[in-house]
Amino acid sequence: MRRRLALLGLPLVVTAVGCAPAGSSPGGGPDHRWAAFDQRAGEVAEAWRPGPAWSTGYVPLQDATVLVGDPGFTPDTEAAFRAGWYREQVEVPGATPADAAIRFPDGALTVPLVSATEAYRQLDQGDPPTCDGRPREPQRPGPDGATSTQAAQPCVPLTVTGVRLGSAEVRTSRGVADVPAWLFTVEELTAPVARLAVDPSAVTAVPEPTAPTWPATNGVVGADQLQRVDGARLTYTVAMGACDSGPTALVRERDDVVVVGGGVVRGTGDCVAMAVFKPVTVTLKAALGGRPVLDVGTGAVLTQRSR
Repeated sequence: MRRRLALLGLPLVVTAVGCAPAGSSPGGGPDHRWAAFDQRAGEVAEAWRPGPAWSTGYVPLQDATVLVGDPGFTPDTEAAFRAGWYREQVEVPGATPADAAIRFPDGALTVPLVSATEAYRQLDQGDPPTCDGRPREPQRPGPDGATSTQAAQPCVPLTVTGVRLGSAEVRTSRGVADVPAWLFTVEELTAPVARLAVDPSAVTAVPEPTAPTWPATNGVVGADQLQRVDGARLTYTVAMGACDSGPTALVRERDDVVVVGGGVVRGTGDCVAMAVFKPVTVTLKAALGGRPVLDVGTGAVLTQRSR
């Protein structure tokens, strides 16, 4: 269920999990977590000062490795993708291509590009570790039809069989942009893996958080990572204790910025000191567009990561 509260003229959307009304505790009394989040979210939103490059330059808000379509993952291929395990079975071009344009909803920006060789170097994160009973090379039957069993061999990496210069859709500070990218055909996947081709000299870093230090507030936790954006629907992870329960998604939405966090019920008794990251989903009043999503705890911009 959802309640919409307002404070200082700024709308707050609180998505509650369970049957208790948002803003109330299990015992029926007021739940001070929501008020604490609302106050802090207002401070974070007011402190947001991105600078001119936010609206004129190229500020990517997700990883430089992007899937172009449904990859048809299996557990093994998804593990290889997340870890960056690749092997090339094709010559990767080393020539640097001509400058190309990034196309934003509000215009275009011409930028220098990197070679496919450099893009592949960034994509490939090293050899896989040892996995018992999983050979590095695909097994093929011998003359008698039998296949050999190799134990304690590296996990199978993804096999690159082609590469071409194309583009990929990427979330940026100026909305979803069409960005030049090297598209790597992978034998084990049903869609290419794109590595953005923009030279680092043309990339503007995400602004550092400027929000004041936030004192620990019982029951309110910060957000860690933006997992998915689908129009007005956001999925992000929150950092909570191993014995905490919940969480509840909390979000403050403004015309220029969205601030997110979570509400949890703290565990009692002895508990291991370990952070646990759990996903929550919330639907905004309007599509996210080019608005940044900020962590209520630090004021940092949340970005999407492929690994």
